[in-house]
Amino acid sequence: MATIWFWLVAAIFAVYVLLDGYDLGAGILYFVLPQDVQEKKQILSSIGPFWDANEVWLIAGGGTLFCVFPPAYAASFSGFYLPLIIVLWLLIARGLSIEFHHYIKHPVWTPLWDAGFFASSLLLALFFGVALGNLLRGLPLNKDAEFFLPLWTNFSIQGELGVLDWYTISVGLLTVAGIALHGALWIAYKVSGRLEEAASTFARRAIWMVAALAVWVTLATFSVQQHARHQLESQPIGVLFPIVALAALAVCAAAIRTGRQLKAFFASSVFHAAMLGTAAFTLFPYVLRSNVDPNLGLTIYNSNPGDYAMKIALGWWIPGIALAAAYSIYTHRRFAAKVTSEQHAQPY
Repeated sequence: MATIWFWLVAAIFAVYVLLDGYDLGAGILYFVLPQDVQEKKQILSSIGPFWDANEVWLIAGGGTLFCVFPPAYAASFSGFYLPLIIVLWLLIARGLSIEFHHYIKHPVWTPLWDAGFFASSLLLALFFGVALGNLLRGLPLNKDAEFFLPLWTNFSIQGELGVLDWYTISVGLLTVAGIALHGALWIAYKVSGRLEEAASTFARRAIWMVAALAVWVTLATFSVQQHARHQLESQPIGVLFPIVALAALAVCAAAIRTGRQLKAFFASSVFHAAMLGTAAFTLFPYVLRSNVDPNLGLTIYNSNPGDYAMKIALGWWIPGIALAAAYSIYTHRRFAAKVTSEQHAQPY
């Protein structure tokens, strides 16, 4: 049961990245692609029916982690207290910026909402990537399964660690680039006219940066994390994850060139899922890995509430996730058409 739950937690966070990723990407490109106010409204309308429902998957992931690996949840939320408070404020700022943009229209306030939407989207993508980098690098867990990290120290992965170092920033930059690509492909799929072409052009250029960063981060991960190398040596099948990621990126590039926008967006989704699968594979069976002493790490075996509790949890989890998935599928099918000019003045 513990192994099943590990991969379910990984899957639910992957769904969050695939869904909320495209509207975070739209926010990152909010000052890059549009040439006028109408094109900004097109971008907002393209994510309007979806962005708040997409964030449900982040809450579901946190709730699932709390349910099945409570010691890991407690340690991570106390150790990452400052970054998590920053993420909370960014989520609030992003929601307020999107909603108030439609309800408080004034020359003084509108630039503030625009800046809030852009900045919060960019920083959220960066912080989520940095958080993943910290998990992959390892944390200074003590014998009480506790740790604390300052925001930064000397940007080194040795000695006294900080949340930010060269490796975690590399993962953060890959996340920002990948999310921006994902957002560009979504915009190209959902809008028409000059903005559609601008999004496609950005995606054609960005995909090379994403590919380069993906190769760099993958090699760096297997270099800085000894457990990752051991995992690959003991279970060579794990190499399929990065292979699938690069293959999906190649399919995405070909689809962009031929103007097959939906195919490109799905290929981008496969790329992100495979990269997250690579991360989960390198971590397993750890939920929080200690870089002080491997024996101090929290694994799926020493941080779960027991098989009986996990079986009961699964019985409740399945219908809840099924409802969230059904709603997500319904909204994406209901608002599958491209954004029209009549929608620009409305959030949905």
